[in-house]
Amino acid sequence: MISYFKKVNKLQLIRVVYWLFLAYMVAAFIWWYVTLVKQNQQIAEVQYGVMQTNDPNLAQKTHAIEDFQLRKNKQYLGEGLTILFLFLLGAIYVYRSLIKQIRYSNQQQNFMMAVTHELKTPIAITQLNIETLLKRNLDVSQQKKMLEISLLETQRLDSLCNNILLASQLDMGVYQANSQEVDFSNIISLSLLSFQNRFQDRKFTSTVKEGIFIKGESVLLQLLINNLIDNAIKYAPIGTVIEVELSELNGFITLLVKDQGVGVEPDDREKIFEKFYRAGAEHTRSTKGTGLGLYLCKRIAMFHKAKLFVVPNSPQGSIFSFTLLSN
Repeated sequence: MISYFKKVNKLQLIRVVYWLFLAYMVAAFIWWYVTLVKQNQQIAEVQYGVMQTNDPNLAQKTHAIEDFQLRKNKQYLGEGLTILFLFLLGAIYVYRSLIKQIRYSNQQQNFMMAVTHELKTPIAITQLNIETLLKRNLDVSQQKKMLEISLLETQRLDSLCNNILLASQLDMGVYQANSQEVDFSNIISLSLLSFQNRFQDRKFTSTVKEGIFIKGESVLLQLLINNLIDNAIKYAPIGTVIEVELSELNGFITLLVKDQGVGVEPDDREKIFEKFYRAGAEHTRSTKGTGLGLYLCKRIAMFHKAKLFVVPNSPQGSIFSFTLLSN
């Protein structure tokens, strides 16, 4: 929590310093313009002072001085406003880039802490189970239960490593795609069956239309489904139902993953697909995660030229929709 408030204070300090600097620069521009106008007025007064009242061209010279003074004032105003506009434009760009970079840096730090925790937990559980099996003579049922727990934690660790590796490959543009005709219905059914076996305390329902084939990367599609269901499990209370639907209508194939969790705030419905972003305050968040799951889902959707978005569920929760054109 102390680290969180340090980050908040850092952002506030940057904002205060930035706006003070910006106010100073705007005041400097105004002072510069006023000074030039006064200087122009003084020059005109000097020119008026050397003129002879009996000069036959007095009116013409007076008009010339006034015209020159007016043109100079317009010039100062035009140049000042142009420079001020360009300065403000650059200042806003720098400010937004700086704030974005600081937030991204904070998200990376949060990601590293989350990854460390996510890695240590399954390793510690698996290590403890293995040590217990080696040191104690347990009956077959107890051994089986501990091995099953270790296997689940290993699968969790493998999923996390796959997410990190795939995110790096996609960002660097080095992922080797292997698109082909795949049975999307079968991929969804197998993934859902795996979650039902792993999370037997959870309620799942499915309406999956059989025989839907799409051109895509089976590994990516499976990861997409796993991340969407895993996200629903994280945010939906135990006892609520997680629904998975696959349908084909009017040339569109749609996968829906529905939960009855806390839902997603309107301001976060686009942000949750950003890399490392996690909804809610960092110091009060209780759900596990690294901020990579939904980011990867979005990248996978883009890879398959599909749309991925979230809408509210009724009476509560979220509906994640993955939609693409049928072949």
